[in-house]
Amino acid sequence: MSRKIRDISQRLRSGLPVWPGDTEFAAARTWQMEAGSPVNVSALTLSTHAGSHADAPLHYAADGADIASVALAPYIGECLVVDARSCKGEVRVGDLPHLHSTDRVLFRTYDSFPHDAWDPDFTAIAPETIEWLAVQGVKLVGTDASSIDPQESKSMDAHKAVLKADMRVLEGLVLDDIAPGRYELIALPLAIAGGDAAPVRAILRDLP
Repeated sequence: MSRKIRDISQRLRSGLPVWPGDTEFAAARTWQMEAGSPVNVSALTLSTHAGSHADAPLHYAADGADIASVALAPYIGECLVVDARSCKGEVRVGDLPHLHSTDRVLFRTYDSFPHDAWDPDFTAIAPETIEWLAVQGVKLVGTDASSIDPQESKSMDAHKAVLKADMRVLEGLVLDDIAPGRYELIALPLAIAGGDAAPVRAILRDLP
């Protein structure tokens, strides 16, 4: 029996909201069939954090591993999707359900993902929550928010907690149509040498 696939990735497109001051996404045809070329070819301009993406340790540690060097195993396997829409400001430990043993946790914080406008007031994840998840054996944390730290954070405490626990991070997922529960996650980052992050094509698949 085939297992349903749910795409939880943002579309990379013109007008994609990006972190204030970051590089806007653009795509331009460099070779065009209508101009006589036998093929169409495009050039892309984008941030490593465009759309749904995976942070590398290099993003928050000067001597951290780049995204091409991290192991891929954390990005594939069973995950738990948690409905955190009632959380205000940050997801705290008291907001979490019983995990019943899982290596990956994804948080849904939006009723409807803001595809067309940047949201500066997204729900972050408290560093204490990251620490608690690490103690439970969680190796990857994901969110539909733009970051696990608040937009105005300068200390990056949640990211530092991730670094200490050697966890992996997915940000900017689209979880609008995903019911809480367990799925198989597949969200492989592009192997960008020297990259502090990379876009992912993230999917959830029903467990067998």
